[in-house]
Amino acid sequence: MMKKVLGVILTLLLAAQVTLAAPFNAKAKTKRIPAGTTLDLKMLNAIDTSINAAGTGFSAILLTDQIADDDVILPSGSIIRGDVKGIAEPKRMSKGAVLYLNFDHVVTPNGRQLPLSLNVTGRTDLTMDGGITTTRGYYDAWKQTCTKSKQITKKSINWGENVTDTGWKYVVVPFAAAGGVIGTAGYFVYGSIADMIKKGKHVNIPKDEVLHVILVDPIDVPVI
Repeated sequence: MMKKVLGVILTLLLAAQVTLAAPFNAKAKTKRIPAGTTLDLKMLNAIDTSINAAGTGFSAILLTDQIADDDVILPSGSIIRGDVKGIAEPKRMSKGAVLYLNFDHVVTPNGRQLPLSLNVTGRTDLTMDGGITTTRGYYDAWKQTCTKSKQITKKSINWGENVTDTGWKYVVVPFAAAGGVIGTAGYFVYGSIADMIKKGKHVNIPKDEVLHVILVDPIDVPVI
């Protein structure tokens, strides 16, 4: 009797494993999220190219419902998982590190894992091959130096306007502006030379940062 009971239990367990492991029936009803769809993902893990390495896993959460035929087929809160595909280390001439992300699959509401292919989009710090960087090289770093140099003069003038009353403003502000111009010139020369010598910065994607991504291939989501 005991052998029969154990046999029945073993049969049920094997059947359950087969059911869970098998892919969903090709005839099952699906609804498609088309290629080109843009998604907003909030990172659940921080990624830093100075710490992490290729193969490091990460998770993100979908922020917007994906709808087909007025039905929510992939709700906000769905988990997307991936890993660091590769990292290019910073180099001289202010060439920053490059971070390549691989988005592997999304977990559907019924627990299935669907493969997906996403590319990061909508960022000014993307490389031509889809990586995320800090500066592409000397020219990018030099432009940042120019911007910071201009801010020195502007801040000096604002300081002169804020620390004086109306009577002395027209005396102090020109001196503050002159000091700002000198500071700007000095910072520009120093920064321009430093940009040629130093290495670029590492890429840091903090936890909770929102990434905008685009779907490369369509996803067929099984529905009830």
